Amino acid sequence: MEQNVTPHVREHHVHQRHFDRLVMLSDGVFAIAMTLSAVELRPEAKPGQTLLQIWGLPLLAYFLTFFILVTVWLQHRRSLAQLRRTDHTLTLITMVLLSLVALMPVLIRAMVTTESGLAPGVGLTVYAFALLLVNVCLTAGWGYAAFIGGLVPDMPRPKAWGWLLHDVFATLTWAAIGCWLLHLVWAAVLAGALALAARIASARLARQETAAAG
Repeated sequence: MEQNVTPHVREHHVHQRHFDRLVMLSDGVFAIAMTLSAVELRPEAKPGQTLLQIWGLPLLAYFLTFFILVTVWLQHRRSLAQLRRTDHTLTLITMVLLSLVALMPVLIRAMVTTESGLAPGVGLTVYAFALLLVNVCLTAGWGYAAFIGGLVPDMPRPKAWGWLLHDVFATLTWAAIGCWLLHLVWAAVLAGALALAARIASARLARQETAAAG
């Protein structure tokens, strides 16, 4: 007599489904954040201002944010493409990253308008530190995946270190900008110097990889 046997889902397929859902959610959040960055443009017209004065800062903030979000998305896509699987820790880091990305349209409005009640310059500082946290999440995500979680077993360690140092460079750059906006000159200089060192080390590892491949 034939018995009904429920086939087990292979572990590889389970990991693939988790990965696909993470990618879809990430792309959706990035797409919405990029779109709403334009929707949140609400220039405040004042008597005597030209069209350029009214729209200049909002459009600059929009295009700058769009470019930054594209850069973050490219870094995130690059990291996800190397994963053999995902786990709860990486998913949690990604959720924190996406929550910060989703805030960017609101931060644009706070930076370019006065309706938020923030003092001049405070909105820009909050914006810079939000991007610092975004890059911290990118760095933490790749560092965990490549060196702690064992999620990228196929990549050579020198290349993984080069990518991590590149992420550290971006993180320290935003740290330097944030410290500068807070008038912490010594901290900004220190963060800038460390960022430069990380970029040089990353470029050196990339050249070594190219030479070895050639």
